[in-house]
Amino acid sequence: MNILYNSRDTAYKTPFGPVWAGQECHICIHIPTECGAFRVILTAEGLEVPLEKADTAGDYDLFRGRFVPETAGLYFYCFHIWDKNGDFDLFKAGDGTNMGLGDRWQLSVLPADYQPPESYRGVVYYQIFPDRFAKSGDCDLTGKLEPYILRDFDSFVPATRDASDFAGGNLNGITEKLDYIAGLGVNVIYLNPIFMAASNHRYDTADYTRIDPMLGTEEDFVRLCREAHGRGLRIVLDGVFSHTGRDSVYFDGENHFGGGAVSAGTDSPYYKWYDFQEFPSKYTSWWGFETLPCVNEMDPSYMEFILGEQGVVAKWLRLGVDGFRLDVADELPDEFIAALRRRVKAEKPEAVVIGEVWEDVSNKVSYGVRRAYFTGAELDGAINYPFRKPIMAFASGREGGESLAETVMTIAENYPAGALDCCMTVLGSHDTQRIGTLLPGEKERRVAAFLQFALPGSPLIYYGDEAGMTGGSDPMCRLPFPWGREDEKMQALYRSLGQMKNSFPALRVGDIRFQQAGGGRLTFTRTGGGQTVRCTVDRDAGTFEATVI
Repeated sequence: MNILYNSRDTAYKTPFGPVWAGQECHICIHIPTECGAFRVILTAEGLEVPLEKADTAGDYDLFRGRFVPETAGLYFYCFHIWDKNGDFDLFKAGDGTNMGLGDRWQLSVLPADYQPPESYRGVVYYQIFPDRFAKSGDCDLTGKLEPYILRDFDSFVPATRDASDFAGGNLNGITEKLDYIAGLGVNVIYLNPIFMAASNHRYDTADYTRIDPMLGTEEDFVRLCREAHGRGLRIVLDGVFSHTGRDSVYFDGENHFGGGAVSAGTDSPYYKWYDFQEFPSKYTSWWGFETLPCVNEMDPSYMEFILGEQGVVAKWLRLGVDGFRLDVADELPDEFIAALRRRVKAEKPEAVVIGEVWEDVSNKVSYGVRRAYFTGAELDGAINYPFRKPIMAFASGREGGESLAETVMTIAENYPAGALDCCMTVLGSHDTQRIGTLLPGEKERRVAAFLQFALPGSPLIYYGDEAGMTGGSDPMCRLPFPWGREDEKMQALYRSLGQMKNSFPALRVGDIRFQQAGGGRLTFTRTGGGQTVRCTVDRDAGTFEATVI
């Protein structure tokens, strides 16, 4: 007989998943009576909880304990048990336990006041790569950084990854398509960078205070926000704060601006933002790309410039922005992210801060540091990449459903429920091959899309995926939207999924429990918002259903 403990089962641990500082947590472990156990301690670094024998159920002695953690943090625990034969440590082994070897269970303790915004839980996102979504009229290119090539939007096909190759999509084009976006059931538009930059992707910021001239003007952006809000849509911007462009007001590596770190040296107010080993040619850059010099985020003048009362974040929130997606959040210091979220909430309490993290956010280690994205109240949610791989593997037939269910339940257990609801669940993005290429079969794409909308989180539609676009890695995953040539069946599917997500409260904020996972079939329930929805998927038949029970 095995010792029984399953942290996902409320018969053994309540509440499910993380707890808040000051919240009582109950633990129960079932030990075979024949073991003669007489002492049990839940133990972790900084945490020790004695469990007392409470009663007996059949052939098991039940040891119970309760505790109220006062300090937020991440704890990895096991049990130390004394019985008639001696003492040993008990570890996690799948859903069960193992003596002496295995993993530790994870417990996240959250700050008492940490609550991701209610209005972003279970929303539908639409991601737009601005240069490639839609174009309306022409923009005044005065001040556009050179060199650049502006080509015809409708016939644009990139020959290389040359970042100076532009299709000319702009803000007014997005504004004209707002009715289309809203018609998909979208609640939030996420824009890849829009600030002045040399490249078409604009992750090499030249000026945080200006819209890139090829996209339009600040007035165009204010109009976009106003028109979006009038349709019930919100706008989230890409915040690129770990590095700037080499060709920027701040670094000024091409001497286009004057007064930058390179052009003015130590006389520049921006000099201390950068880490020069040999001025001006040798400096720390993002992953070795010389066009992307890294900034010292904790430099006081940089902090004030980005996060001060009159700083960059405040400026754009006041102009109509509803939140930020933080590029490469795992390369930003915890202190910077926490300060950014405080500034965002001070301006707009219901605004959202989402971090780009590709792994499990709850226990992420970056550069040797255990991150505090949730336990430090830094992020409201993250890009939910952990769901992407098992969804694609299931939909394509590479796995039967067991690993998908295990991944989903692991993330559901590790993440605060509100934060998981706020996470952007992605299948395709500007950093990946198109799902139309990875899943060429219609049944495969339909199953994957259903799971993206039915599982916990906020589904993110990468522009054009709903129109049947295909494309390999960058730059082919960033082609212009095929206006007038869309796959109407796929569009109809996404409209129905958007309606489904918005119509069922349980699919927006409900918990999840799997009843079946394997052999290409899934059955799970989502319970919350006053209802329970049963979701079923038969991959081989390409069928799925969400039903209120």
